[in-house]
Amino acid sequence: MTHDMTKGSVLSLLVGFTLPLVAGNILQLTYNAADSIILGRYVGSGQLAAAGTSNPLMSLIMMFMQGISLGCAVLIGQLFGKGETENMQRQISTGMVSGSVFALVLTALLVPGAKPLLRLLQADAVILPYAVVYLRIVGCGIIFQFLYNYLSSVLRALGDSVTPLYFLSFSSVLNIIGDLLLVVVFGMGITGCALSTLLCEGLSCLLAYMYIVRKVPVLNMGRRWFVFDRNMFRKTLQYGTVTAMQQSTVQAGILGVQAIVNSMGAAATAGFAAANRIDDFSLIPGRNIANAMTAVMAQNEGAGKRDRVRRAFFAGMGLEAAFGITASVLLFLFYDRCMRLFTDEAPVLLQGGTYLRLIALMYVLPALTNGIQGYFRGTGNLRITLAGSLLNMGMRFFSCLIYAFVFHMGIAAVPWACFTGWTAMLVMELPLLAGSVLKKENASR
Repeated sequence: MTHDMTKGSVLSLLVGFTLPLVAGNILQLTYNAADSIILGRYVGSGQLAAAGTSNPLMSLIMMFMQGISLGCAVLIGQLFGKGETENMQRQISTGMVSGSVFALVLTALLVPGAKPLLRLLQADAVILPYAVVYLRIVGCGIIFQFLYNYLSSVLRALGDSVTPLYFLSFSSVLNIIGDLLLVVVFGMGITGCALSTLLCEGLSCLLAYMYIVRKVPVLNMGRRWFVFDRNMFRKTLQYGTVTAMQQSTVQAGILGVQAIVNSMGAAATAGFAAANRIDDFSLIPGRNIANAMTAVMAQNEGAGKRDRVRRAFFAGMGLEAAFGITASVLLFLFYDRCMRLFTDEAPVLLQGGTYLRLIALMYVLPALTNGIQGYFRGTGNLRITLAGSLLNMGMRFFSCLIYAFVFHMGIAAVPWACFTGWTAMLVMELPLLAGSVLKKENASR
């Protein structure tokens, strides 16, 4: 199924495109949270902390893969908006082939390098053996992560954000069942949790490919799925590398912050791991509104409809502000109940609760930065998104070091560091945004 987003109500398109993305991310985070809940409740905070220590590194890799997919999706959406079907197909196959090769190389590096990487992250010696096992098993699924995210990005670039939700729904339910069976029934602990994740990622990838080749005529490409176009590869590198660096920069900053938190002890690590799961849920709407803005604007940019690009931006920013305020209020009121889903251990509750209370007050800032990033991605200004992310995460990491080790703020250093990074990003991007929007407004007259 494809959808031409160069026609119709811009607000309706944004809302209709965003809702399946939000539902899909909630499902994905639900089964990620299920891993943590099951480990915390049935195994103990040690293996919960081990998974929490490994997850930021896997998230860094996944964000890099998603960045490649997102960069390719901008190109695919623009070609679809122009009606250049043959070039679009060559772009799709070139992105898939190059991304798959890169994913396999990453796996070959990660599996033997798991232990030194975790030591670099200051993983506690008690949880290190569990974290190594978990990281090596889930690392074998990098190729599945890339292919699923890439195929889903292709569908979204063509205007379909609903179908990927079906694949993810089935996979999420299966993953929770797998966790209960392998961890609780068979007592495999963190190993069973990792194996369940690997199986479900592979299944999601397979279902996405089977649907695309059978149900989407424009993507029924046969052997053309394996075409590698050197000329298009250059543009894929230009867009994919920049967006991959932008996405992975965000996670690299989080990884640096994770290392700082790890130095605070096992209770802080476990509390931060649980709080991060809750934090991810709260940030879902803003991230997905931004992705919807990117998809709608990319098609309209390709079609030369600059007035619709500008209207999509303002409609998207209104949605971002509304969801940011709502998330702030809900999390501030219910942070303790959310934390108790993961554990009843008082030290862990204290650490996670301190983080969530503070970060809840700041959610309007990431809502604004997400919307601005979505605008620049959709209009092809990817260098700005990269520069903004580098500034954000650089300020976040270095301010966290100062707050934690100079002012001795403990876990509270993390949300205040986030505030510092988001503020710096807004200061940089707002003048560029104003100039770009005014330029497009004048061009549309």
